[in-house]
Amino acid sequence: MAPKIFIDGEHGTTGLQIRTRMAGRRDVELLSIPEAERRNAAMREDMLNSADIAILCLPDDASKEAVQMVSANNNVRVIDTSTAFRVNPGWAYGFAEMDGAQADRIKAARFVANPGCYPTGAIGLIRPLRAAGILPDGYPVAVNAVSGYTGGGKQMIAQMENPDHPDAITAPHFVYGLPLTHKHVPEMTVHGLLDRAPIFSPSVGKFAQGMIVQVPLHLGDLAEGTTMESIHAALAAHYAGQEIVTVVPLAESKTLPRVNAVELEGKDTMKLFVFGTPSGSQVNLVALLDNLGKGASGAAVQNMDLMLAS
Repeated sequence: MAPKIFIDGEHGTTGLQIRTRMAGRRDVELLSIPEAERRNAAMREDMLNSADIAILCLPDDASKEAVQMVSANNNVRVIDTSTAFRVNPGWAYGFAEMDGAQADRIKAARFVANPGCYPTGAIGLIRPLRAAGILPDGYPVAVNAVSGYTGGGKQMIAQMENPDHPDAITAPHFVYGLPLTHKHVPEMTVHGLLDRAPIFSPSVGKFAQGMIVQVPLHLGDLAEGTTMESIHAALAAHYAGQEIVTVVPLAESKTLPRVNAVELEGKDTMKLFVFGTPSGSQVNLVALLDNLGKGASGAAVQNMDLMLAS
């Protein structure tokens, strides 16, 4: 019998993308609430408790409520895509390539917290350098990023795509999170193995999907003897053998005139680059991904497959 999957919040941006990725699959059975019954709390609770894996595509409070509904039912495993549980030590963090043991943690877990899109890029760049001893304690990490507007959910999509919307956004690019208290900062700090919260500067471009995350570094403030080549080698060693997260060869990076945010649109992979100054005093680490792919729905499906393989 095929395992039963229930997407709680299937009509939202992330939920719809997950359904699209699973549309042709015959190895799972998708449970669904009829459109007319979307607000039927009893039916929702029944679906949650009938599933082998429930994927929560909900705001934080609604996710917490859903987890309470299945807390006593050990037959239900949960993947949560909100920010509610991402730094909770009782939950496995759903970034399988984060370190060598993470995929096995996800396979064995009952509760998995799907990573945020920005943190996927940031942690993907930072954590290997922390683990290798290249990025020292106390380093003032800065993370700069631009995302497609679908990361803002249905409301922002409407504001960007509908010029008649009362709060239409016409700017081609804007920054936000200006008080430096973005909800992704704790996640980057904990899973990036940082002892000091990074300064995170997010922004949105007038394109639907795609994301660039940048982490600039001064080589002189890193571990003694660190070079652009040794940073690249550390990243390449960390992700050796991986198919979803790959490190672009350094020679190729040196010849790139630009990196395109939408290159991986619709894909569930992530590319990492190392760029540097000719003098060798600075590097810029860059992660390229689809904010709805490896940054959200693609990661949720990847985590589901790992859990089903256990």
